[in-house]
Amino acid sequence: MRNVLIATILSVAVVGCAGRPPLQSNQRLTVIPDTGLPAPDRNDLTAGDRPSLIGPLDTIQVDVFNVPELSSDMQVDASGRISMPLAGTIDARGKTSAELARAIESALRGRYVRNPEVTVNIRSSVSQVVTIDGQVVEPGLYPVTNQMTLLRAIASAKGLSEFARQDDVVILRTVNGRKLAGLYNIDAIRRGYYDDPSIYANDIIMVGDSPQRRLFRDFVSLSPLLAGPLIAVLQ
Repeated sequence: MRNVLIATILSVAVVGCAGRPPLQSNQRLTVIPDTGLPAPDRNDLTAGDRPSLIGPLDTIQVDVFNVPELSSDMQVDASGRISMPLAGTIDARGKTSAELARAIESALRGRYVRNPEVTVNIRSSVSQVVTIDGQVVEPGLYPVTNQMTLLRAIASAKGLSEFARQDDVVILRTVNGRKLAGLYNIDAIRRGYYDDPSIYANDIIMVGDSPQRRLFRDFVSLSPLLAGPLIAVLQ
């Protein structure tokens, strides 16, 4: 974090020395005096967060101790709910495995199961994905793991295309209801100028020209952003 802060200060200093005005907000963009995109909180994600959350169409395994007829694999429906005998319909969306297990225990308790012990595991997840678009070899939706970073996400898309602009990568993210955009330079990250940013479920990664990138052009002119990411709120 300290290295990122120093790099960002140096970046602003270089801009000042070149005779260009410092970065300022305008009617379309609000510059955040920070060194990176903040992590989204739980309410920002309908599909998942760093603790693995259950989302629509995910497949889960439910085990009720000593009650094999209630234990099975099941798919969360499109509205984020599951249905179980005796327990009825339970909202699973946005819950961790442990939280859903407690909800099932609560629904079963007093309904023919005296002291239910429930374990829930996520078998497969289709809700925790990142969108990678633009100048990559294979644009598309890719699963997000706890260790996902920008470079790893691009590697999942088979890397940058032949003529991709490494200084022109935007991450779009919603945090506390605000739509944020971060402009990154892949070559700068590879050279260690600043940290490889974490990627979260529901992020959108745009490589190459995009409307969001054109908004940043007012701030960085035609020169690439080398020393640190630029983070802004989209109005």
